[in-house]
Amino acid sequence: MIDTALLKKLESFDTPTICNALEIIDPARRLTGFTIKPLYCRFPEMPPIVGYAKTISIRSTHAHELDAKKAREQRVSYYEYVASEPAPGVMVIQDLDGHDVGFGAFWGEVMSAVHKGLGCLGVVTDGSIRDIDQWAPGFQALAGSIVPSHAHVHLADFGREVRVSGMLVRSGDIVHADRHGAVTIPANLAEKIPAACDLLARKEAVILDMARAPGFNVAKLREALAKQDEIH
Repeated sequence: MIDTALLKKLESFDTPTICNALEIIDPARRLTGFTIKPLYCRFPEMPPIVGYAKTISIRSTHAHELDAKKAREQRVSYYEYVASEPAPGVMVIQDLDGHDVGFGAFWGEVMSAVHKGLGCLGVVTDGSIRDIDQWAPGFQALAGSIVPSHAHVHLADFGREVRVSGMLVRSGDIVHADRHGAVTIPANLAEKIPAACDLLARKEAVILDMARAPGFNVAKLREALAKQDEIH
């Protein structure tokens, strides 16, 4: 876990800025660690969320392989996992049904309320959601689709590595998400991100101020680029 104050600081940046900062700190992050396929953000006006990944996988096109008693025991164990440290949690859910991803919704009015009550901030899934009007207030959702039915949706596993929209996530990873998508933040790089974001802001300000001023042209852009190179 990282310092709570640092976690809050990371919330003040949008997800693209976090991606940019990670590229400065670790250039290899230009090619990994973030969602690369579009996810539907139902609440785009919400601020970014940052928390620790609670990973699960689901299926919905066939009935649960477990009998009712064992399925209930699995579900209780799952809720214990969701409520455990580290916190706050961000649910990261992979739908395993291949071309039928999103066939049945694991997420709706009840599940959003339960997970919010257990201390989670939102969900990032390549599966589906429903019950939009009854969704728990303040609980963010990035999903592959919206559907009306839950079909045979059930837990396949939890606490293991998942891949959602091209982003590989392990249980406990730091996840930052907003309307643009999501990115994982290595714990050993987290402290360097605010300074990298500040550097980015100062460099971008030179270009933006010049571009937004009257009389902007290529000569002034060349001047701004030269000034930008002097900022460290």
